[in-house]
Amino acid sequence: MAMRFIEGNEAVALGAMAAGCRFFAGYPITPATTIYNAMLKYLPPEGGVCLQGEDEIASIGYCLGASMAGNKVLTATSGPGISLYSEQISFAIGSEIPLVIVNVQRLGPSTGSATKGADGDIQFMRWGSSSGLPVIVLAPVDVADCYRLTVHAFNLAEQYRCPVFLASNKEIAMTRESVDLDTVELPDIITRQTADRNTVFLPFAAHSDDTAPDFLPIGDQTLVRQTSSTHGVNGYITVDPEEINAFQLRLERKLKAHVDAFTHFEQDLDPQARTLVVVYGVTARAARVAVAESRAAGKPVSMLTLKTLWPVPERLIIDTAVPYDRVVVVEMNMGQYVREVQRLLPGKTVDFLGQMNGNLIKPEQIREVI
Repeated sequence: MAMRFIEGNEAVALGAMAAGCRFFAGYPITPATTIYNAMLKYLPPEGGVCLQGEDEIASIGYCLGASMAGNKVLTATSGPGISLYSEQISFAIGSEIPLVIVNVQRLGPSTGSATKGADGDIQFMRWGSSSGLPVIVLAPVDVADCYRLTVHAFNLAEQYRCPVFLASNKEIAMTRESVDLDTVELPDIITRQTADRNTVFLPFAAHSDDTAPDFLPIGDQTLVRQTSSTHGVNGYITVDPEEINAFQLRLERKLKAHVDAFTHFEQDLDPQARTLVVVYGVTARAARVAVAESRAAGKPVSMLTLKTLWPVPERLIIDTAVPYDRVVVVEMNMGQYVREVQRLLPGKTVDFLGQMNGNLIKPEQIREVI
């Protein structure tokens, strides 16, 4: 593939192709549209399907249907589209339909500023369904991350049979960088586990209380049932409290019990520091500069860049923060992920720097807080 000069959105498309994605449906929206454009270029030559739905609701619906048929699927949108996706995201959670969603965040609320970046959907991606059950959210910092984490997102969607978000934003998505994709380390490709057709097929029977069930596609020689209603292991609607409880707990445990296995992060720790900066997304790039400048000025500081946001990587945050008296959380919103850090570190001083005005947070702003 050699050196490429590409934006984050094209890197997402290339990562999707590397992961085995063969279906994309979406509706044009700034700043996510170039993912659709790229998939329109890459999918047809590989025998894949790329289509524009009549709106966001139809687009994600097409993806769910294609996933039920056994395809690896991708959709991409921004905040207003995520709002419209909400019901179908709930369907994907409850019926365990693998799905990768790229949310190229822009400044909200509502239509907001289509050409200005922000990280205002961080809590929305986690809680924007009717169940409150968890989803996976990964957060790239740069173009290389967009490529690598997209492959991880598909693996996780397949392994845990759930929606997986890539929490990009306008500044990452539409900034071009030179990157040699051949040097980016990718994981082995995972495909959802196929059920044994020689045994009685129960579409929602898992091997344990913290795993996803094996899969057979709609239209298989074996009868496959799907429903958006509360169901038992056989796929039929149930009102039995014990059966419902076991189902809900498994949907929660299959992600929360395994979050350490897919916790992506970077650490830049100074043993002399008493302050830890916690950051994610494009703001990590400003924080790197601020940390380097602070150290050069004789003030040691450490940095933790989170690339798995949900489920919260609690063990990583708690263990990393142990040596520090003070934690500074920096994010492009009015204070969303900082709530999780405060919850996990009740005995420490947790300060916050954030803004949501269409401008990137600058290194000098971070240095001032440090």
